[in-house]
Amino acid sequence: MLNINDIILGDCLEELKHLEEESVDMVYLDPPFFTQYTQVLSDKEGNTYEFEDSWKCIDEYLEYISERLIECRRVLKKTGSIFVHCDRNASHYLKVEMDKVFGMNNFQSEIVWSYKRWSNSKKGLLNNHQIILFYSKTKDFQFNTLYTDYSETTNVDQIMQDRIRDKDGKAKYKLDENGNTIMGQAKKGVPLSDVWEIPYLNPKAKERVGYPTQKPIILLEQIIKLSTKKGDIVLDPFAGSGTTLVAAKILDRNYIGIDRSKDAVELAKKRITEQIKTESGLLKKGKKAYQNLDEKSLSIIKSINAIPVQRNSGIDGFLKEYIEDGMIAIRVQRDEETLNETIQKIEKACRRKPCPYRVVIRTHSDFIDTVNSSNLDSKLIIIDQYDLQIMNKISESKN
Repeated sequence: MLNINDIILGDCLEELKHLEEESVDMVYLDPPFFTQYTQVLSDKEGNTYEFEDSWKCIDEYLEYISERLIECRRVLKKTGSIFVHCDRNASHYLKVEMDKVFGMNNFQSEIVWSYKRWSNSKKGLLNNHQIILFYSKTKDFQFNTLYTDYSETTNVDQIMQDRIRDKDGKAKYKLDENGNTIMGQAKKGVPLSDVWEIPYLNPKAKERVGYPTQKPIILLEQIIKLSTKKGDIVLDPFAGSGTTLVAAKILDRNYIGIDRSKDAVELAKKRITEQIKTESGLLKKGKKAYQNLDEKSLSIIKSINAIPVQRNSGIDGFLKEYIEDGMIAIRVQRDEETLNETIQKIEKACRRKPCPYRVVIRTHSDFIDTVNSSNLDSKLIIIDQYDLQIMNKISESKN
């Protein structure tokens, strides 16, 4: 029997044989993805971590995975679940292998982990998601429903109203004796779907340790919360840098990790001790917290087919065309700003950016006299918003 709350150095195929049958509550695997590359990455101190992910053929790869899946199934309790992390390279092959080992009827979900991530340009679509195959050992598996917030388009007030079915089986709102709608109890939110928008680890995140294919702790926390309770045993046969083990410890679960890399085992043990976790500002604050463009400014930016910029206090957008090897920055004057304030903001924001031309869109003429046009840079262009142009023309015609 392997010790719990420890990470073992060795091949998981051999080490799993030391585990008793039906002894763990959840298994998570982040195995090689059949990328046909040697995965290499270095940390800030210059330590290099790598593992081989090259195979003679897909059959060799599948045999390697299948042998280990069989052992995982053996050690999994009847109430347990297994989550296999993969990507587009072999997810369809792994799904078939999982069906063979765990049975098609025990397939629960194909979880799509979706994220935004910069990538080198290539012919084709950007790869911005990975797959997590969720299977149970039996139909009597442990599952905890998690809830998310309602979307902005949901009519929450209608959801809160009680409903009944009439004699024809049609749903209708439940009314009291006075004909008023009866409000039900508060809802917990929307049950978690199989598409998870969880940010990829930022390159500068404190949680990053320089290990290839490192996953964010918050992703593993969500998986563990779904299928275990406090005190349960979580097994990771490809522990790598130990993210699963760290997440399990944070959530008061027991854990067993296995990895055949000595460097990975040492790194995982260090992480378990330190437990450095990066909170996601996006998940905590929501997307709207990063939007500094009001509806009016955003509408103007879109009307000229420019690219909106949401996280810059001085620039609202860029034109898609390059001129003189630089970007054309745009700033829309706010209602509370003088024209001079708008100019100062865009000029400050462009000091360290290659923006040979800056465009200010004036939205009102209340403060037009505060700017001395003779002192302006010739590459600063000031134009009037459409409705302001119309009003100016009408005023000129009257005069």
